[in-house]
Amino acid sequence: MKVGFVNLGCSKNLIDTEATIGLFQKNKFEIVNDETKAEVIVINTCGFIDSAKEEAINTILEMAEYKKGKCQYLIVMGCLVQRYYEELVKALPEVDLFIKIEEYDKLWDKIEDLIKRNRVVKSQKKASKKIMDIPKMPMLKQEEFLNRTITTGNTYAYLKIGEGCSNQCTYCAIPYIRGPFVSRKKEDIIEEAKKLAKQGIKELIIIAQDTTKYGIDLYGESKLAELLQEIHQIKEIKWIRFLYSYPEGITEELIEVVAKYPKIANYFDIPIQHISDSILKKMNRRTSKKQIEDLIEKIRNKIPEVTLRTSLIVGFPGETKENFEELLAFVKTAKFDKLGAFPYSKEEGTPAAKLPNQIHGNTKKARYNQIMKIQQEISRQNLEKKVNKEYEVLVEDISFDGKYYIGRTMQDVPDIDGLVYIKNDDLEEKKRIGSFLNCKVTNISNYDLMAEIK
Repeated sequence: MKVGFVNLGCSKNLIDTEATIGLFQKNKFEIVNDETKAEVIVINTCGFIDSAKEEAINTILEMAEYKKGKCQYLIVMGCLVQRYYEELVKALPEVDLFIKIEEYDKLWDKIEDLIKRNRVVKSQKKASKKIMDIPKMPMLKQEEFLNRTITTGNTYAYLKIGEGCSNQCTYCAIPYIRGPFVSRKKEDIIEEAKKLAKQGIKELIIIAQDTTKYGIDLYGESKLAELLQEIHQIKEIKWIRFLYSYPEGITEELIEVVAKYPKIANYFDIPIQHISDSILKKMNRRTSKKQIEDLIEKIRNKIPEVTLRTSLIVGFPGETKENFEELLAFVKTAKFDKLGAFPYSKEEGTPAAKLPNQIHGNTKKARYNQIMKIQQEISRQNLEKKVNKEYEVLVEDISFDGKYYIGRTMQDVPDIDGLVYIKNDDLEEKKRIGSFLNCKVTNISNYDLMAEIK
């Protein structure tokens, strides 16, 4: 049978999708990219914020239309299913099988039951609304990690080091969906990293909901710095980066390791969410304004060429004009290299949803636009400093007309940060894709760089 996949949401979700593709391939199914040809369609959903839920529902309804053609089975899995299983089963009879995250330890059994035996065993366990009652979710099996089908091309792959989150920020639904933080064994991660290296992957992007919490549940302390050093020893890997490191978990040791080891990108992705102490307290964040400012100064002093990225929430309940002005002033002085802002989304069941003084949607949108306008100018200024400088660029594609190679520097995360467009004078199609080129930046364009080969 032919199977088509739709992945929604974050890179952590993508790894689950890649593992599921691997299971289908192992069992001799054919994977297709055209839904009209698929006899089985699998959708991995996101349920993080309202816009993601809406996208997931619309995608399910869109894919259900293919059941009028060749599609025999529609399977939906992931975060939305974990949180709203009972409601989805009632509302979407077009779906043949819903798979909750807590059932991932028997993922293939459930799929096989449907396709081979036409049997669906419905989940009887209701999702808990109390955070203290949320159990640890089962991790994918090690063989499923090892046999996943990489969908991000031949240059980079994501490497998941943990599941869930124990931070309990008041606005976030992730702990209700994915459960508390669970680390993978270090030897399992290293085994997977080595296998990816043997497959020709040149860059590993280490991810978890909060990578700085890695190892605390298994080893009694954070082992992220140690893990990075061990991955650094894998000869074939050229670049290593880690994402989503909460500020309270960034230790002196971690900063030292990033500064010392050349394969590890001088890149910190630090989601601070706000800078006003009163808002940080309402968010149940574990750092203060001063601690955040001190951390930024410490990292920049230790690693002068570091790239700092952050994410912010605007319009959190109770955010006054003064709180927002404080955030604006901070953005102007901190001058983050990369910054993403999000209007607060009121998530059902989270403590923040019950807070008084919810902010009007128009106010949230206006504040978001203000932040992004300021950051756009900061980003332009930061990019202009790169003109006439030389960088190593990983080439990943070629423009439609063949005039430019498209790549990234070590300071750019795929699908999030900017690209480098390198003038291709020889016009030899795809000759350099997958290689590293030394390039000189000649110009900037919005969030991207224009360059030429040195």
